[in-house]
Amino acid sequence: MTTLRALPIPAGEQARAALPALQAALEGTGPAVLPCAPWGAPPELPAGAVPDEGTALVVGTSGSTGTPKLAMLPAEALGASADATHDRLGGLGTWLLAMPPHHIAGVQVMLRCLAAGTEPHFVDLSDGFTTAALTRAVARMAATPGPTVAAGGAAPRRYTALVPTQLVRVLADPEATEALAGLDGVLVGGAGTPPAVLGAARARGIRVVTTYGMSETCGGCVYDGEPLRGALVRTDADGRLSLGGATLATGYLGRPDLTAAAFSTDPDGTRWFRTDDVGHRDGAGRWHVDGRLDDLVNTGGLKVAPRVVEDAFTGVVPGVAEAVVVGLPDPEWGQVVAAALVLAPGADAPTLTGAREALRGTLPAHALPRHVLVLDAVPLRGPGKPDRRAVTSLLEADRVARATMEA
Repeated sequence: MTTLRALPIPAGEQARAALPALQAALEGTGPAVLPCAPWGAPPELPAGAVPDEGTALVVGTSGSTGTPKLAMLPAEALGASADATHDRLGGLGTWLLAMPPHHIAGVQVMLRCLAAGTEPHFVDLSDGFTTAALTRAVARMAATPGPTVAAGGAAPRRYTALVPTQLVRVLADPEATEALAGLDGVLVGGAGTPPAVLGAARARGIRVVTTYGMSETCGGCVYDGEPLRGALVRTDADGRLSLGGATLATGYLGRPDLTAAAFSTDPDGTRWFRTDDVGHRDGAGRWHVDGRLDDLVNTGGLKVAPRVVEDAFTGVVPGVAEAVVVGLPDPEWGQVVAAALVLAPGADAPTLTGAREALRGTLPAHALPRHVLVLDAVPLRGPGKPDRRAVTSLLEADRVARATMEA
């Protein structure tokens, strides 16, 4: 019987102490590991819950639609994810951990090092993520000789993983940008990355690779719109994405009801996970995520995908570095499009009229914003995901305040 151990993993260099427990879980010589934050109590487990046989990791979902669930990830799936990632990026490598290790994206950085036989490196997160700390960590990484892992005695390649907000901050710091450009690959995921940000990163030499996935798929399983080796993607008639293949969880710990609702098996034995995202495949065969079903804005009977509006803001409205789009209740339209913006350093805030004019022609009329609010930073939850509930509350409060002033 597989047993389970809750393991608090601190951020930064202290996370190294968790490596033996993670290795034992992968090998089956120790209990499965439930990574958790070093503060507060570990997640509450369903009464009497026992992990499926072969489970190495139990990871909490981000809980965007309610109570977080605990996905059971077998060692085989985690190994397939690590192997396919190194294969896609060009070879085995050592990794720099720049995010909290109790989320799937963070702990996967450590697991990839275990799979490659390399030592992880760590960004000091004691003061939160800073570009100065990232720059120092990349310099230490470059100065540390690693084991040879490839035929011919080549040194391991160097990789890291970031969330979009971290990449935006790096691009505002020339020294950090230069440091990141020295790595062989930079995974960016956890939330949608604006095309303008990706273009700026690539223009400055950063080998950025977008990722899409979740706890139930061992993290990212679609890189730059293409499934990793062994991963599968399909959509239903409504555009809802399902992910399948070698990196799938076996289900949710102690919740067979939720497992049955989200996971299915085809007659040929292929297993699938039904996401809450909608997406499409372009003419070149690459997959694009348009957003979550419950994030779509229904305005006047027409549906607007927030990510399309967000990408337009960062692509065509001068000075906008980040955008989060939500729907606000409206007595006439049902909902209206509203946007919270973070500006590039020194940029002037766009007016609502100016933003609408800049976006006209890029977006259809019904998708143009009817309310904008400039923030110092986007509220986040989990590994870099925008907290849309918090953003909605800020926008609604701002709308009420403006209406009161104008009354």
